Amino acid sequence: MQNPRLASRYAKSLVDLSSEKGQLEAVHTDMQFLQQLSKTNPDVVALLRSPIIKPDKKQQILAAIFDGKVSAITAAFVKLLVVKGREGNLPEIAQEFSRQYDVLKNISKVKITTAVPLDAAILDVIKTKVQAGTDKKVTLETAVNPDLIGGFVLESNNNLFDASVLRDLNDIKKQFAENIYVHNIR
Repeated sequence: MQNPRLASRYAKSLVDLSSEKGQLEAVHTDMQFLQQLSKTNPDVVALLRSPIIKPDKKQQILAAIFDGKVSAITAAFVKLLVVKGREGNLPEIAQEFSRQYDVLKNISKVKITTAVPLDAAILDVIKTKVQAGTDKKVTLETAVNPDLIGGFVLESNNNLFDASVLRDLNDIKKQFAENIYVHNIR
């Protein structure tokens, strides 16, 4: 994140305004759309951060992209960012908005990474187990990484639980590299 303080302040302002207007859910949906757009389309991020493209041209392009896809509050917010010269921070602001929304709504995000895709029944069991330890609502995000070989990696609230075969193999490799028993033979 380039400027976390700036992203936090703008996101907080947007959370407060959208809550006051009763459109928090709509703006949250818009921010998820903006996050997805910035992840999947690097040209939009390049447009936002380009010092060569004039602000009025950026405003026209962004208005064409967001036309009918975002709420009026989000459109006005993006326009304000362009006027203030902060449009390059829009992906970070959208991410920070989602984080503040989760705190406000008491939602905990959990990411589980496995070697193969999991079916819905297993995901429901995992979600139930994770939610049993907390009073927060849990949203589960899944990822697949074949390098894990087996097991899983669970990330939640800046905690990491690595129960993968890859981690076990790396631990064994490290133990053999240290070879703590060699000095006892002599």
